[in-house]
Amino acid sequence: MAAFRTIKVLGESFKLALLSLQANKLRTFLTLIGVIVGVTSVISVITIITGLDTTVANAFSSQGSTVFSVAKRPLVITSREDMIVYNRRKDVTRDDADAIIRGCRACSSVGISANGMSLVKYGDNRSEGVSVRGLSLPMFEIENTAIQSGRKWTDQEAETGSEVCVVGADIIENLFNGIEPDRALGETIRVDGVPYRIVGVAAPFGKVLGFSRDNFVYLPFQASQRLFGARGSITVHIKVNDASEFELAQDEARAIMRARRGKDPSDREDGFSIESQDAFLAIYGNATSGIYAATIAVAAVSLVVGGIVVMNIMLVSVTERTREIGLRKAVGARWIDLMQQFPIEAVVVTVCGGLIGIVVGYGLAYLLSLAMGFPVAIRVSSALLGVAVSLVVGIVSGLYPAWRAADLDPIDAMRNE
Repeated sequence: MAAFRTIKVLGESFKLALLSLQANKLRTFLTLIGVIVGVTSVISVITIITGLDTTVANAFSSQGSTVFSVAKRPLVITSREDMIVYNRRKDVTRDDADAIIRGCRACSSVGISANGMSLVKYGDNRSEGVSVRGLSLPMFEIENTAIQSGRKWTDQEAETGSEVCVVGADIIENLFNGIEPDRALGETIRVDGVPYRIVGVAAPFGKVLGFSRDNFVYLPFQASQRLFGARGSITVHIKVNDASEFELAQDEARAIMRARRGKDPSDREDGFSIESQDAFLAIYGNATSGIYAATIAVAAVSLVVGGIVVMNIMLVSVTERTREIGLRKAVGARWIDLMQQFPIEAVVVTVCGGLIGIVVGYGLAYLLSLAMGFPVAIRVSSALLGVAVSLVVGIVSGLYPAWRAADLDPIDAMRNE
């Protein structure tokens, strides 16, 4: 009987809450805004970052977790002072790569690359800002580059620096108007005015964060030296077949490079950078954790403001309904009945705001994913979090107004005009 009475009282309180909210639609909507903003912020950012996590992890996994590189400077430089220090380092050269090939027993495959950006033309069509890379043949295996049409260059073409190339899918799309890749084989494009014959078209890599990874031209390393000039630092890429020897391979490569630069154990500066997939993921993780923290802070402020607004609206409601409250207490309404009614009204408002925030948050995340080309990761846990937060805000916001209502003297309340 007690349980039945409790359910009945909660049902009546819920019904009264809905009637009260329907009678003040504009006030109810204004009350919702703070909760909607807070929940939308949390849901949209969690959804976006989860999708980005998947995209970034897939992009790096294409090279596997047993690949690292040796370069003059790291890819991510956070200050001008660091840039000055890195630019003073010696260039990484082909001799360094040869030393690693000879001395690194744990390194199963070693490749080299020289990178640049160039203008590429075919007839009257042109494409600016194309990534042009000079590669040694092992780089195709190290970077898991599959050939969709045609072939890689041969060992002889690599040694002589033949003017041949492998191009990405964007080159076919932009310069050849999207013809079948097979039809582009044998055609000649010009990279900064130098002609190169297409012998292969790479399988598409896709996009990361809205940026295409297929806008490239690969040249034999020797040919790229004539294009870019023999001077300048290169990058050495190393693959390890046995994951258990990954750290050993890094240590061996580091020892070889330090020895070539005359470093003693007391010198903490290597004079070069060794980077792996884990290092990039760590940088990315630090960036997204900062975004998470900022979003939680903004959402917390929005929810606190929303909770205060809800509390104030409930207090106004208590004042406006003083006679009604007095009448209810006079005909037998208990203290607990009033302590339930106003938190339930507040919960109805905040949960409705939370549900709207969940829908809006997922919608914003979906639109951004379409614009940037990454998948949306919709998680039930995120939606449940939004509902739970809304529920807590509603309960907390409704307690003080409920206490004010329950503490009213019924006679004084009924005299209120």
